[in-house]
Parts: sequence; structure tokens; C-alpha cells
Amino acid sequence: MKAPGRLLLIILCSLGFSAAYILLCCWACLPFCPASCLDPHLSTHSRPTVPGPLHFSGYSSVPDGKPLVREPCRSCAVVSSSGQMLGSGLGAEIDSAECVLRMNQAPTVGFEADVGRRSTLRVVSHTSVPLLLRNYSHYFQHARDTLYVVWGQGKHMDRTLGGRTYRTLLQLTKMYPGLQVYTFTEHMMAYCDQVFQDETGKNRRQSGSFLSTGWFTMILALELCEEIVVYGMVSDSYCREESHPSVPYHYFEKGRLDECQMYLAHERAPRSAHRFITEKAVFSRWAKKRPIVFAHPSWRTQ
Repeated sequence: MKAPGRLLLIILCSLGFSAAYILLCCWACLPFCPASCLDPHLSTHSRPTVPGPLHFSGYSSVPDGKPLVREPCRSCAVVSSSGQMLGSGLGAEIDSAECVLRMNQAPTVGFEADVGRRSTLRVVSHTSVPLLLRNYSHYFQHARDTLYVVWGQGKHMDRTLGGRTYRTLLQLTKMYPGLQVYTFTEHMMAYCDQVFQDETGKNRRQSGSFLSTGWFTMILALELCEEIVVYGMVSDSYCREESHPSVPYHYFEKGRLDECQMYLAHERAPRSAHRFITEKAVFSRWAKKRPIVFAHPSWRTQ
């Protein structure tokens, strides 16, 4: 074979290997793959569905550090902790989803008609772990089929040094054998920061921003769920409308903080604040590319 022919064959073989490698990365989420392959969340197409459980490498079990392995969910209900849920009567509809995702310590008991009974997965801030412990019998004894995924940064979550929050999670798994507890890996936490920067043009730390539990829940849902219905989440323009009703920040804390007052105060704060409204604008853009529906209040993506 002449030199030009051999060169062409080498190039074609290299391209074929590269294409196969990229496909393998995107399917298996291998940790050594380029960052561009590890971005299934914002793709205009869903990941290819394969039979059997998938490995979700961004979430690490307590205490053995193994990745989350489970079947993907065909339909997910993501339930906000917002006071918007009060009086919704959507409990039965929420429970009809294959998987129900909740946030922090948002209870179901006493609110079943509005928020449902089932909790497949609960995304929890490291700062909310003590709040779960206040009602440990409900969360860890009677809801044993719920999978807990805890997010957090810094020394409190450090596995190697035995951070305070991590030690608490470790103790819980000893007290309740079979309890499913995972943490966001450091790689996944960094990835969530990078997504925020890519979407907003702002570095999270430099802009004095804290990501919310809602942000981490949506990131996880986009990995886990084929279709997502979000309950109780308002649009990014909602709180600037003069006619919006006043509801509590949390449906289980009546008479406490007003939701929109909280959102606007955080959005305007120069440092150490959640950017709730900014995040909702990002979610709206994601809904253009992925099957996400916002229900009660119902709103269209921008």
C-alpha cells in the first residue's frame, strides 16, 4: 500500500476509535472521559436507554463509596417545598409517578392530599441533616425505602478526615441497617458549580452564590429521569408580577417567611445568598431541551 493510502487508513482508524471512545464515555460516564462527555443534563437528546440498572458515578454510598446503581425512572415527580403546594390537591397525581423526588426535611404526614405520600428519593443539604434527625422515626424508620442523597462541600462532608456531617451519616447507616444514604462526590459538586457558571456566566464563589437544594435535585433528576414534572416551582418572573399571591417559603411552615420576599432578598444580596430566581431561569432553558413540565403553578418556558 502506498504511503498516502496508509496515512488515510491510519486517520480513518483513529477517527473510528475516537468515535467509539466518545460513545462509550457518554454511555458509561467513565471518570477519565472528557468533561464534554459528562454533560448529559443539557443535551438536546436524552441519553440512550439501556436495559438494566445504570451506574451514576456522581453519587457515592455511605460507607463503602460505591456509585449509585439503579434503574432509571420513566417518570419523575419533583416536589418543591414551596407554599405553592398548599391546597393544590395534587397528592394522588404526584404519587402516580414512578419516582417521587423531595427536598430536605419537607414532610408528607399531614400534607398527603397536597404533596402525596411516597418518597423515592430525597435530596438533602448538609445543613438540613440535623433537621431530619429531629424526626428520625419518620424519615429513617417508617420510610425505609427512601434513598437519601446528601450534598455539601468542605470539611463537614470530608470522608477521609471524618467530617461532622459525614460521621452523622455513617452513624445513621449503623443504626438503621439497609438505609440507603449517598453523598454527592467532590467531582459532582464541582460539576454543579461549573454548570452554574456555564449557564449564568458567573463564578459561583466569586459572585457570592450558594446553590440551592432545588439546583442539586434538578441536576440529579436530569440524570435519573426520562420525563420530569415539577410541582410547586414558580417561574423566574413570578415574583415580579404585581398580582402574585403570598405563600409561605415552605408549605410546612405556615405564617413564616413569604416565598417571594425570600427569593427577592436572596437575589439582591451581594454575598452568601441563594440565587433562586436565576436558577429558575436556567431550569426554564433546560425545559426547552429536555422533557420537563412545570405544574402548579403551570408556566411555559421562556
